[in-house]
Amino acid sequence: MQTAFNPALPGSGEGVRVFTRTVKHMSGGALAIKIIEPGRMAPTADMLDAVVAGDLEAAFTWSGYAAAKAPVFGAFATVPFGLGPEDMTSWMLEGDGSRIHREAYEKLGVTGIPCGIQGGKGGGWFRSDLNTVEDFKGQRLRFGRYAGEIVSRMGATLVPLPPGEFFYQLQQGKVDGGEMSTPAIDAALGFDKLGLPYYVPGWQQPSAVLDFLMRHDKWNALPATMRAQIETACRANIAWMLSRSPHMQGLALEKLKASGVVIKQWSPEIMKAFRTNAEIVIKELADHDPDLAAALANQRAFISQSVSWRTLSRLP
Repeated sequence: MQTAFNPALPGSGEGVRVFTRTVKHMSGGALAIKIIEPGRMAPTADMLDAVVAGDLEAAFTWSGYAAAKAPVFGAFATVPFGLGPEDMTSWMLEGDGSRIHREAYEKLGVTGIPCGIQGGKGGGWFRSDLNTVEDFKGQRLRFGRYAGEIVSRMGATLVPLPPGEFFYQLQQGKVDGGEMSTPAIDAALGFDKLGLPYYVPGWQQPSAVLDFLMRHDKWNALPATMRAQIETACRANIAWMLSRSPHMQGLALEKLKASGVVIKQWSPEIMKAFRTNAEIVIKELADHDPDLAAALANQRAFISQSVSWRTLSRLP
């Protein structure tokens, strides 16, 4: 099983190791999954194709990589101002999220199982202060597709960069800023050494679903007991990531501060611009893809059912 995440990194990387260990323990050693590091057998973004072709037996990845083939996966990967990790988990496990997710992967010839839910990212690292919308004009920024279109509407220039190149390009001043990952991963990658301010919150990706993939025929060939063990281990992995993330990110933020990183919150003006442009961009994307539109509508309908309880149960 090739992973999209470096197993040495906290959060998603750790999640790969926890998942494989859980499967091995649950099966009494009958089902052992060997972890293959990112890029070893197939480029990370192409792992889905490698699974379909039979070059990989399985993959542990991020839903967003499949969005290039089916935009509906954007609903699970990176919706600006979208569901937080708790709401995403509720929609996936109690609502229609898992069904929509499964059916979308089946159309691509694979079985996809939600196997982790990552919490929000940081807002990003920037070489200059960003206090107003005007400050975005002319900035060369690294963001994902949805967020990239949003900051482009605010006057920035999107610079597509693989994650592995962002640190160097930012250090050399070849880009002016952008997003990497969560505070824990950013700290582990040494971004605190750049001497740049770190902006929060990560409006661009409040949560993300991580997936276990196998080609559909190979999955069906597994004994029912093993399939159940993998599915149960994935649910356990979601619970583990949810419980670990808040504390881990809090510790990472303190580590960044101790290293001299200045933590800045986006101004109300900028947050309003992010949200306004996010609504426009998401609507345009949904208008072009009925499956994405249906998934997002399903999300909103599900979450709206608990709004009253959420409001009444919140302590003052």
